[in-house]
This record gives sequence, structure tokens and C-alpha cells, in this order.
Amino acid sequence: MELLTILISSLLGVVAPVGVVIDQTAENTIRSQFSTVEQLQVRVDNAPSYQLLQGKVERVLIAGRSLQLKQQDFRIAVLELETDQIEFDPSSLRQNLPKLKQPLQAGVRLVLTEQDINKLLQSPQFLKRLQELNKGDFSAFEFTETSSFTNPKVEFLPNNRFSFQVELQNEQEVIPLLIKINSGLNIVGGRQFQLVDPKVSLDGQEFPAEFLNMIISNINQQLDLRNLEGDGVQMRILKWNMKPGKLEMAAFVRLEPSSKFLETRR
Repeated sequence: MELLTILISSLLGVVAPVGVVIDQTAENTIRSQFSTVEQLQVRVDNAPSYQLLQGKVERVLIAGRSLQLKQQDFRIAVLELETDQIEFDPSSLRQNLPKLKQPLQAGVRLVLTEQDINKLLQSPQFLKRLQELNKGDFSAFEFTETSSFTNPKVEFLPNNRFSFQVELQNEQEVIPLLIKINSGLNIVGGRQFQLVDPKVSLDGQEFPAEFLNMIISNINQQLDLRNLEGDGVQMRILKWNMKPGKLEMAAFVRLEPSSKFLETRR
């Protein structure tokens, strides 16, 4: 969701400059969210131009390649985004971040490489989330509070399958335990990610089916995009394609004016 927040901030920043909105101004606003950019094109459809003063922008289109995020050590190989009409409170322009009058809707297409995703998996933010998982799903193994996950790595396989491995380090053990997951990943109804035919092993020993089913059920619940609706975000996956070396996805996103992701950017 960090990526979504950055994109939303960029989009609303497009209409924040006083006076008029032009493509170059919009591109500079979007570009400022990234540390390096190989290629970026931004187009703002806003005819007639006086609509801006009335709090309307017809459409924003963004197309970029090799975009390195400032906030995280993460690169987006391909980004394409197209919004519906944006309506905001004209008086909120003085605050440099317009307040939406109606939901913001956009279509997004992303291509991410396996190499870039593995860099993200090594980030402190992701490792912290793994620690939270440690205290939850894996508590049945009686891992101690000093247990920690290290060296996570993912590999994309044919037919929308993936392999994920991570080491579990315990202060009482010299050699870390190796956890491996091999699974398919399907999208149900555009909103529910589900692990398909998962195989999980701990140091080469497969997890008992009873315990594995409990873990998978919990993970599938966490991967339900409807969990975001309480934060004012609706998301539907339109395309999902994992293959060796990269992941491609397309999604529809709807952001309510009351969303907490807008509040954090004001």
C-alpha cells in the first residue's frame, strides 16, 4: 500500500500548483516521487482549462519505466496509470493537496522483476512484517521471542507458481532453520488471492497437513483485498501473470475521499 499512497499523492499533486495544469508541471510532480527515472510521460486532459478552477480534471495518464522509489529500495520496471475524472474542492488548492469531492478511480498496470522484489524482501519493513507473522501463524512451533527471519527470497515459476524460502534464526541454534514454500497463486473474483496446492517444508521435512491447512487458511484471509475497504480503498485485480523473472498485474483502484491514505498525505 505504500506504493499506492505515493501514486495518489503524486496524482493529487498534479492539480495543486496555482493557476494552470500543464503536462510538464504534472510530469515534474510525478518525477519528484522517484529518485531515478529512466523514462516517464505524463498527460493531463483538462479541456476546457477553466475546469481546474472549478475543481475538475478530466483525466491523468502516466507511463513510466525503471522508476526507483525514494521511500524504499524498490524499482518499478513498468508503470501505466489512467484515472477517471478527478473532482476536488477548489478552495483546498491553498493547502497544496486537493480534497476529493468524489472517489478517485484509476486503472493501474505494473511490471515488477524478480530481482527487484527480492531487494524489497530484504528491506527492514518487510522483515518486520515477517516477525509479526512469526508471532502469529508459526506460534504452534513454539518459536521463542528471540527467533527472527532472515534472507527471504522468491523465485517465479511457470504456470503462476512461485517458490519462497526464508531462514529462521534462533539464538539457541547455530544453524538457522530453512523454511520453503512452493505454491500456485490464483485470484478469485478479482479480490481474493489464494495459495494453490502449497507445499511447505522445514529443514526438508514437510509440514503436517493439519497444521499447514491452518496456516494457509490464515494467509488466504490476510490476502483478501476486501480487508482494505475499511480504510476507504477498493481494489480489483484484472490481470495477474507470474512467470520466470517477472510479475505483471493490472488492477482497478477506487479511493474514497475519507480514506486514511489521503489523510496521511495532507
